[in-house]
Amino acid sequence: MKNVLIPTDFSENAWNAIKYALALFEEEKCVFHLLNTYTPSISNSRFMASSIQGGVVDATHNNSVKGLQAIVKQIKETHDNPNHSFKNISSFSLLVDEIKEIVAAKKIDLVITGTKGASSFDEVFMGSNTVRIIKSIKNCPVLAIPQHFKFERPSEIAFATDFNRFYTASELEPLIELAKTFNAVVRIVHVQYEIKALTEIQQFNLNMLRKYLKGIEHYVHTVSELNSVSKTLEVFTNELDIHLLAMLNYQHSYVELMTRELVIKRVAFHTQIPFLVIPELGMGAPSRKKNKQETSVLN
Repeated sequence: MKNVLIPTDFSENAWNAIKYALALFEEEKCVFHLLNTYTPSISNSRFMASSIQGGVVDATHNNSVKGLQAIVKQIKETHDNPNHSFKNISSFSLLVDEIKEIVAAKKIDLVITGTKGASSFDEVFMGSNTVRIIKSIKNCPVLAIPQHFKFERPSEIAFATDFNRFYTASELEPLIELAKTFNAVVRIVHVQYEIKALTEIQQFNLNMLRKYLKGIEHYVHTVSELNSVSKTLEVFTNELDIHLLAMLNYQHSYVELMTRELVIKRVAFHTQIPFLVIPELGMGAPSRKKNKQETSVLN
């Protein structure tokens, strides 16, 4: 039984992520944990805030609960699947803090989040919430779904790496599982500022990666950097009609490099495909107890 966490703010892009998740795991038994967090802001004086805050929180909580119930109703009407069950979590908390706790407490296998994408220099790297989740969740893979992406079987998966780090089989398990489930081709893409031979360490790590991918059709692509890593990967995924881009998140990884360059250079990463970020092992954070309401919804 797979446990999947899907944060929602009841927007169209959040609903699109839910639809993608239901299609991706159509054949698997899953518990989908639907999360809505709320933090009512009081703009009145401190005295007024203390006198009305309870009522505002109660009203916001009720809206959160009803919103989650409406989503489950919509799922049952449009995507009813006996393999799937749902648990609604409505929490007065900050989004990333709550995700961290639920991932640890519920043994979440994957976080799936919708993203509006980058449409201007003020919205770099798929929106601020997605970036915070990717940078903060260190013990669970995160899959970001672009707002208008319609589900396609991920038969072409790109895995971006510089070969400078040794990957373990456990770290690559989310990638390998997807490739095997959908009989996908894995395209290992290495971005270089200038094309040159791999070092002995890089060659060793490539050989191990190929060993892990034994039985899975895979190819290695070495490409020259076009202005930035983010732009290079954007062009690569477009030209090869890639359905999903995956990376491992660790110190000095492409993920870290991209988030840094996108902020510093103010360039936008217009991801048009799902983006899977896999954390390195051994980075989990302890859970913290919070006040929230969780509701099981039987399918």
